[in-house]
Amino acid sequence: MTLRYVTTNPGKVREAEEYLDAVTALDYDYTEVQAPDLETVAAHGAREAFAHADEPAIVDDAGLFVEPLDGFPGPYSSYVEDTLGVGLTGQVARAAVADRDDGEDDAVARAAFRCVIGYCDGEDFAATPDPVDRGERRGQDLSAADRGTATTDDQVADEGVAPVKLFGGAVPGRIVDPRGEGGFGFDPIFEHDGTTFAEMDATEKNAVSHRGRALAAFADWFAER
Repeated sequence: MTLRYVTTNPGKVREAEEYLDAVTALDYDYTEVQAPDLETVAAHGAREAFAHADEPAIVDDAGLFVEPLDGFPGPYSSYVEDTLGVGLTGQVARAAVADRDDGEDDAVARAAFRCVIGYCDGEDFAATPDPVDRGERRGQDLSAADRGTATTDDQVADEGVAPVKLFGGAVPGRIVDPRGEGGFGFDPIFEHDGTTFAEMDATEKNAVSHRGRALAAFADWFAER
């Protein structure tokens, strides 16, 4: 079975190949809905990608969740990176800790990178601990025509909404001044075990990354699919 990974980033495909056989990139610009959680975005993208490719597809959505900013930027990380910038985002996060005046000696801005992978092949899934999005449209900013009227699983099935299996991964860390020349996005300001993601080579980062952890969880399940 060929698995299509919706991405134009060859680095993501190489990372996925460490966990999966017969995975290939799918260059498809799916609708990235505005939602307060990664799960909704990934589920909508996977459902749309499967309908486009007519093949099993995965979509990932990831974000930086900063504790003193109440999880912001989270699902809006890409937009914040483009508008506010990496360095200024880090300054805001650390300033938020200092403003709390709660006894922190070194103004540690705790954070986590999180990734959610959505998988869709048009078929239903047996019950497992991993969540399944059946098209409830949680928090999605969709038009009334696209939102549908389903309120139960049976109605969702009648409307032909393909279920999406979701797998998550996270890595804890803290926000620091930018260091390192590698990686991308917020990697220079995210430190895990004393090293920023931008200071790690690809192998080191993949071994601990949020995407790698989500891929590992998905691969374990997919092997039995």
